[in-house]
Amino acid sequence: MLHAPFRVVVMGVSGCGKSTLGRLLAARMNLSFVEGDDLHSAVNVAKMAAGQPLTDEDRADWLQALSQGLRQAVTRDQGLVVACSALKKSYRDLLRQGAADLLFVHVQGSPEVLKQRMQQRTAHYMPPTLLQSQLAILELPQAGESALTLDMLTPPEQQCEQVIQHLQTLCPDSVSAA
Repeated sequence: MLHAPFRVVVMGVSGCGKSTLGRLLAARMNLSFVEGDDLHSAVNVAKMAAGQPLTDEDRADWLQALSQGLRQAVTRDQGLVVACSALKKSYRDLLRQGAADLLFVHVQGSPEVLKQRMQQRTAHYMPPTLLQSQLAILELPQAGESALTLDMLTPPEQQCEQVIQHLQTLCPDSVSAA
């Protein structure tokens, strides 16, 4: 059982399964979960629903809100799991301003499988036509960014276990004998 107040962002392009993993991870670790999609402005949601990619300017307030939520978790000494695309290093840097100890879990997969997953979704505003724009701006986490990369084809339960094992290696004192 993990005890440290971990703060984790499950990241990746639309359709990779970041929300599924984020919810599962938060439940397994008894942490709060924030669905980043829920914090987009109505203007941003409408823009994406219309098939228009967001710009850095469009994302600025959204990223600030997520960073602020992470900062509040740090201030309260609480753990938090956030699902957020975090496509660029500059976006991840902004999120780290809220929580310097942030772990990014990048869920990645092939464009073909991502597109297929997006086409199968029925209740999401992000159309499959925007996948290519996300892939085009995606900057993979680099060494020194405190990131773990997972394959989206791995079942979510196994992904969750991989994240927990990774956190245990980062902070072995957070593990109880129970």
